[in-house]
Amino acid sequence: MPGENLSRDEARERAALLSVDGYDVSLDLRSAVGEAPGSADGEPRTFRSVTTIRFRCAEPGATSFADLIAPSVTAVSLNGKDLDPGEVFDGTRVLLEDLAAENELVVDAQCAYSRTGEGMHRFVDPEDGEVYLYTQYEPADSRRVFANFEQPDLKAPFRFEVRAPEGWTVWGNGAGEQHDGVWRFAETKPISTYITCVVAGPYHYVTDTYTRTFEDGTTLEIPLGAMCRKGLAKHFDADDVFLVTKQGLDFFHDHFDYPYPFGKYDQAFVPEYNLGAMENPGMVTFREEYIFRGKVTQASYERRANVILHEMAHMWFGDLVTMVWWDDLWLKESFADFMGSFSMVEATRFTDGWITFANNRKAWAYRADQLPSTHPITADIRDLEDAKLNFDGITYAKGASVLKQLVAYVGREAFLEGARRYFKRNAYGNTRLGDLLSVLEETSGRDMTAWSRSWLQTAGVNSLTPQVLLSTDGRIAELTVLQEAAESHPELRPHRVAVGLYRTEGDALVRYARAEVDVQGPRTVVGELAGAEAPELVLVNDDDLTYCKIRLDDTSLATLTDRLGSLTDPLARALCWSALWNLTRDALLPARDFVDLVLRFAGRESDIGVLQMLHSWAQSALTHYAAPEWRTTGERLLAQGALRELRQAEPGGQHQLTWARFFATVAGDESELQLLRALLDGTAQIDGLDVDQELRWAFLGPLAAHGAADESVLAAELARDDTASGKRHQVRCLAARPSAAVKAQAWAQVVESETLSNALVEATIAGFVQPSQRELLAPYTAKYFEAIERVWAERSIQIGMGVVRGLFPVFQDSPETLAATDAWLSAHEAAPPALRRLVLEARDDLARALRGQVCDAEAGR
Repeated sequence: MPGENLSRDEARERAALLSVDGYDVSLDLRSAVGEAPGSADGEPRTFRSVTTIRFRCAEPGATSFADLIAPSVTAVSLNGKDLDPGEVFDGTRVLLEDLAAENELVVDAQCAYSRTGEGMHRFVDPEDGEVYLYTQYEPADSRRVFANFEQPDLKAPFRFEVRAPEGWTVWGNGAGEQHDGVWRFAETKPISTYITCVVAGPYHYVTDTYTRTFEDGTTLEIPLGAMCRKGLAKHFDADDVFLVTKQGLDFFHDHFDYPYPFGKYDQAFVPEYNLGAMENPGMVTFREEYIFRGKVTQASYERRANVILHEMAHMWFGDLVTMVWWDDLWLKESFADFMGSFSMVEATRFTDGWITFANNRKAWAYRADQLPSTHPITADIRDLEDAKLNFDGITYAKGASVLKQLVAYVGREAFLEGARRYFKRNAYGNTRLGDLLSVLEETSGRDMTAWSRSWLQTAGVNSLTPQVLLSTDGRIAELTVLQEAAESHPELRPHRVAVGLYRTEGDALVRYARAEVDVQGPRTVVGELAGAEAPELVLVNDDDLTYCKIRLDDTSLATLTDRLGSLTDPLARALCWSALWNLTRDALLPARDFVDLVLRFAGRESDIGVLQMLHSWAQSALTHYAAPEWRTTGERLLAQGALRELRQAEPGGQHQLTWARFFATVAGDESELQLLRALLDGTAQIDGLDVDQELRWAFLGPLAAHGAADESVLAAELARDDTASGKRHQVRCLAARPSAAVKAQAWAQVVESETLSNALVEATIAGFVQPSQRELLAPYTAKYFEAIERVWAERSIQIGMGVVRGLFPVFQDSPETLAATDAWLSAHEAAPPALRRLVLEARDDLARALRGQVCDAEAGR
């Protein structure tokens, strides 16, 4: 990887020197099917890639380079002169010397198909043997498919032509036509290399059309397409995908005043995808898990709608207007994350999307912002490895939270008018932070400099705590909001917050007073609430206007401990759950107390997304933050509680399905495992619970992990579900079995071999790491630290990240493991910064878990 790691300084120098007029890219993908010469002896399967780049040089005679990662280059010519590939190509770059004012570079290469989801990914469907291709590039993997200048600010128009196997269809960013076996695509607008795209294969394809007539009488017609593997066609609800797509296009046309600029709008659901989705203009790609093979809850449909709208927002924020370098990744990801929820709530049936945002997305941000690797939203991205790791909770969810705060700060219309001006001024160009702030200053009349410095250019999360002083008549004499910051990141930010006062009325805990206030500095008095009746609960950041950790005063915590389930407002309830979880993670609330709250109140949770998050948090509390001596007790309590709620849930409803899945994850004793077996073989039933294929695999996972489903059982299940999805599930379950030999084999397949695809690496790691197998996994702590630097050097960054994150000895939660981590960090100060960052993050999670265990142990004494 080091030779592939383009630095920011190199990119700046090249952007100052070069400007690109256009690309012609010709790919021959006919080698994707049939036997591949050389592939049997370990050589990669390759395809021919011929690229012509027309570009200008500001300093004739200068030297620069093009990017290309390929097994071999057949020919290179620069301005009609043939160059020796052996002299100018080093495996990652093509040296370009003595450039003219105007240049034409032609590179004829053999590029490798990918099995890691980077570049041109090739997938063979085990169900029918069909081959499917798609590309995935962000941040810098288009150079695995064609020679280019791989940085976001060297935009250019692209023309692609593709030769494909007979019977295939090929899609790209623009409309395509086939003549004499060659697919040719319309030239794109000027776009960055990382959002070009090719999808090819015998995909199942459905079409529709979006039509919009504007106030001036003009009509925009956008051809829509949606595709998936043939094996998934029977599950593909394209009508719902198109519904959300049309609602999103209406919303963005209503608010952005800039018509969708990229012609058609295809959406491909593709196999073995590393991301949730990717915003390639005209050809958005998604992970195919968004096509649901079994019954799922509305929360799953909401997540898919959010992702569809997130990627659509990128057509403007990211594709039309693109950041100069990855420092300003937030200019596209934060906006897309915010606009995904904003548009979903206002334009689709998922009107409670802000609840999910408050409870789920922001939890991701809060964790990331308390890691030692936390960074400002506008980050310091030195190179591509930094960029790869900064697709994180800060860039996405914290950035989106800050934009939600910005809307409250400047006003909705000023924010949207700023976006409109931003698009029109910078269309097809590249921008930095100041370009956006300048239009927001114009539209809002506010000085954005201080706001930007506090919110975008500093790291860390503030805590807001209410302090209530009562008068002798029992009313509020003074209500104050106290703001604190971590010592490592001391910035106290301006917050526009709502403070809600709650009391019991009948059987419900309801809000009876609310005030909005600008919190400044360490102490802010909320004068508007003086004289109000004494509250049972004070909720700072009611309505979730700002980004902060909500703290609770003693009275409020006692109220929630007694009556959290009676809090009627679902957003307020989600915020309270989030506050309680943050207290648990910060070792201020014992893990057993959080588990108890979930057992007592989660059954009354109406929002399915929140309930799913509570299940995840409860399991994390038990496996990471609970005192080891209480874990067995906690496991039984959670399993019994989950089964009780499963039996009481409405037959056939979403809650029943959610509790069934949770029960499977916490089942452990013989009676619980016997129930799972009986539900699988049909000898037991729970009224309304349909044990479909996906739920069967969910039940088989814990059975395998506890030694109650052997290889023959899993082979029989694969025969029942002989699909790509079934294979991933089987691989995960096989690696979960409690056997030293199984663990050794799984470790070798992931760490010592490159035979598994990215999806099967992920599935193997997921099965390998089981919280119930701490003793079995203990020998791998030393092996982990011995292997990670080599893995990072030898494997692609995607696989490297998966191994370093996924195999960290998280369940060897002891001071000895912490010391081993510190020892590795001390001995490897010269290791790649991105690798050290991953280890530092894992170390921080481990240290936090140990603090939580101490807190929980003290509560048990």
